[in-house]
Amino acid sequence: MVMQIEIADGAPCVQGVPVGAIVHACHEKTLDAGLAALAMPGLDRATLEPVLTYCAELRCEADQVTCPGCKRRTEAEGIATLDDFIARHEEIVVGDGSVRLKGSGTGRLTTPALAALEKTWSGENYWFWARRVLRKLRHGIRRAHIRGNAIAPPGTTPSVILIEPQLPDNIGMVARACANFGLDDLRLVDPRDGWPNEKARIAASGANYVIDDAAAYDTFDAALGDLNWVCATTARQRDLRKPVLTPEQAVAEMRRRIGEGQRCGVIFGRERNGLETHEVARADAVVMIPVNSRFASLNLAQAVLILGYEWMRSSGQATLGRVTTFEQPLSSGLYLNDQAPATREELFAFFEHLERELEAQGFFSSPDKRPSVVNNLRTMFVRAEPTGQEVKTLRGIVATLVRPKGQGRK
Repeated sequence: MVMQIEIADGAPCVQGVPVGAIVHACHEKTLDAGLAALAMPGLDRATLEPVLTYCAELRCEADQVTCPGCKRRTEAEGIATLDDFIARHEEIVVGDGSVRLKGSGTGRLTTPALAALEKTWSGENYWFWARRVLRKLRHGIRRAHIRGNAIAPPGTTPSVILIEPQLPDNIGMVARACANFGLDDLRLVDPRDGWPNEKARIAASGANYVIDDAAAYDTFDAALGDLNWVCATTARQRDLRKPVLTPEQAVAEMRRRIGEGQRCGVIFGRERNGLETHEVARADAVVMIPVNSRFASLNLAQAVLILGYEWMRSSGQATLGRVTTFEQPLSSGLYLNDQAPATREELFAFFEHLERELEAQGFFSSPDKRPSVVNNLRTMFVRAEPTGQEVKTLRGIVATLVRPKGQGRK
């Protein structure tokens, strides 16, 4: 079923309800609570997305319509100040009615307080809200009722094995670290407070698919039973003849083995005293994280985070920060958005302009030093790598500074 968007009283509507009102309800509450409050036949998670997309992509502009309460309508009506807004109404009742604002327009409006009116008179950015609700709908960002999905097939990422974790909060933070870096298989050996645990879910901050799929085991051996190769993390030196790897080396070895069809895992010890030597002895290799030798202890989630970072970094699939539905992935380096650095022609024209005005103002007091000063100035601006727009701004500054007072200069 598709929700038809129709035009009514200059607003895009679904079943007579403005699109902005639908966006508002789903933004102010959880998605399910918002849909329940609207109680519109046929409107559910599946049919909601096209409605949100209509608003998020500002398709109302092509239809030349606006929603009540939307900032676009306020702007279209020429309302630039709160006084303009009041003038459009016959009366605005504030709070219990002891304060009433009279206008010369039509219609009566109520508001809980003057502070609320001050914030809302200009309208809401419904299109921005729609984009946020779309992200919740599609990706479940930081919403406990949306489960989320693993990003890799089972067995293609290392298992994270926690030995006798004590605090549910630590388990939740580990789950969050796993989700950050695409580690989907979390295993718990004899968690002190039992499993599942709601405190862990809260601490996971939305990494619910990791929490939901986490498996609890009674014994160390059971947790490792289906794995072909495991490494144990420790900050203490052990008298064992085993390979000692950095996180980067351990990840490289696991990638090689997983590529051959093997299953791998990383063992993390107890919060208080880490892994026992007999537990480390049962691992294929030891992983030691480079740290300050005088303070080597890491929080459990921090240790998982470091291994997870190395795993994601080596995948070649990592993105810089979050990438929403309406954004493109960023690359490292100078961020110019869609602007390119200025052309040589633009730069050279600016240099000539700047040097000509400096000459006129007597800046080059010593002819012998002029070439070196000019080279320094040009080097400085070339190093800054300004955009074409920035060069225009610089030329405008130079022009303003040399303009006599009374000709646009204050």
